[in-house]
Amino acid sequence: MSGALTAIEKELDYYGIAVFAIITSVGGGIVRDVLINRSLPASFANPSYAIISILSAAFVIAFYKKIHRMAKILPLFDAVGLGAFTAIGADVAIREGFHQPFIVITLAVLTGTGGGIIRDVFAKEIPYVFRKEVYAVASILGAVLFLAVYKMFGNEAALYTCFVGTFLIRLFCMKNNIHLKKVSG
Repeated sequence: MSGALTAIEKELDYYGIAVFAIITSVGGGIVRDVLINRSLPASFANPSYAIISILSAAFVIAFYKKIHRMAKILPLFDAVGLGAFTAIGADVAIREGFHQPFIVITLAVLTGTGGGIIRDVFAKEIPYVFRKEVYAVASILGAVLFLAVYKMFGNEAALYTCFVGTFLIRLFCMKNNIHLKKVSG
């Protein structure tokens, strides 16, 4: 949805809106899968990812005025997505045989934040994740939680803990207006 909203704000046509929706949702996973040399990125092997993205874009187009008025609720959905994609990225790393903490964390954060970075680059903006929000840091901490829980309780518990932890950290920082510091020039 955030990809579709960005595309509408940039006055793109329906095709551009659909592309932004798709790339925002699967871009990080595609980059992850290419980096780990998967024979076919998961989003290509399973077209339901693109279909869901296109349906989300159609929903945003149809209800743009109502959605635009509910701007305060959209970061909540974005926090859910960040938690889910971070957990998926960590899970993929483990399932593909990568157990080194740096690799698991990197693939989790790339999956969680990569699509939004690509979206913002396409929109000719400094990526949102680089500007001020505690976004990638929430993803990093969620991935660290994944690793800690995975070693003690296994994959399923680690997935849920990563998702909930990332989501709650992001939500806490949004609610309390906590941001990363910038260098004053």
